[in-house]
Parts: sequence; C-alpha cells; structure tokens
Amino acid sequence: MKSATQPPQPPTQTRRERLRAETSAEIKAVALRLMADGGPDAISLRAIAREMGMTAGAIYGYFDTRDALVTALIVDVYSELLAAVEGARDRLPADDVAGRIVAWGVTLRAWAIANPEGFRLIYGDSLRGYEPPLQEAVTASEKRACEGLTALIAEAWPSAANRYCDEVYAWADFDEALVEKVRTAHPDLPPAGAAVAMRVWGRMYGLVALEVFGRLSPLAHDPARLYEDELKALVRDLGLTPA
Repeated sequence: MKSATQPPQPPTQTRRERLRAETSAEIKAVALRLMADGGPDAISLRAIAREMGMTAGAIYGYFDTRDALVTALIVDVYSELLAAVEGARDRLPADDVAGRIVAWGVTLRAWAIANPEGFRLIYGDSLRGYEPPLQEAVTASEKRACEGLTALIAEAWPSAANRYCDEVYAWADFDEALVEKVRTAHPDLPPAGAAVAMRVWGRMYGLVALEVFGRLSPLAHDPARLYEDELKALVRDLGLTPA
C-alpha cells in the first residue's frame, strides 16, 4: 500500500543563515531604539555597530548603507502594520462594512500605540538625505495601505454614494498605478470614492498621530474615547450604522 504523498517541506535554514537572520533582526531593533531616543536622524550604521559591539565593517556586511537599512525597516514596519489591520478587517463578515472599517481604525491605533517608533518611521518626519535604494518596495507598501482602505470604501459605496454625489473628481487626479489597481479591483467605484478613501485615511491618521507625537495627552485624558467616537462619526458620514 502506497503512503500518502507528503507535501514538500520548506528548506531548513543552516546555522549560518539563522545567525544572519537573527543579527539582521537585531540591527533593525537597535535602529528603531536609536530613533526612539534621538529621532530619525539618530539612525546610523556606526552607532548601531557600537550598540551591538560590532565593528563598522562587520555591519556593512548586512546593510551596504544606512538608506538600505532604513528601506528594509520601512518595508518590515509597513508589512507588520498591514498584517494587523487587514487581519482585524477580515475577521469580520463581508456584510459588516461598518464593523470592518472600525476594526481597521481601532487596530491602526492599537498598533501605533504599541509601536510608536515604527509609526514615526513610516508616518513621521523623513530622514535627512534619505533616498530609498528600492523605492518600488516602499511605494508598494504605501499603495497597499491605500488599496486596503479603498476596498473598504468600495464596500461602503452603495450607502455612501448619495452623500458624495456632488463631488467631482477624475481618475487623472490620482496616481496612475494606484488607479489601475483600484479600477481593476473595483470597477464600479468612481473617482470620488478614491478621494473619500484618502479622506477617511486622513481622519484615522490624524488623532493617532497627535497621540503618538505627544500632542494630544496634555489636552485630553481619554484619547481612546475621542478616537472611537471619531470612527463612529466617520462610518455615519458614509451612511452606515456603527455597532
């Protein structure tokens, strides 16, 4: 009797590969810690090498330049954030559009509060002189976030359309590559829907940024409540009923 065919197993990492992956992860963690202490411009390969007890030459074996390290950090941070918000969205049924939008927003804030350095890296001040060697990777992460929110607005559009019927936009008002993906995925969504998605993003981002950058806490004792009420107002503005 033949045994059932076993699925192919992923290749096992060698000890050298494991050590390299662990060291790369530590370099990124130290970079974020330096940024938390001294701002984005505190990230430098020499400073990280000193923190880790490595020589400057050794660390260049992992990242050729500071900009290569920053790009890797941005892509990693975006991937972590998007996995969190997309996972929260997808745990709710497709017909609970209001709940899916609120879940995205609540998870964005929770992630940002738990990972302020990562939030500041991707949504705060840019690093002086930073030129990403892999601009496509950074841009792809940014567009994935925009596409995710646009998909939520497409789900809400049957309720929201009448509220934005007087707003006139053209697809030429937006990034060409983004437009191509949005129109392919949501052929019934008009350009005004893409504009609404970006405004929704602005409303979600605004209070979170004020909180992460320490501008909200001196003024409001319960920023979580402010944010949750803003999310409820946001879904009501889309013609939906918040849970």
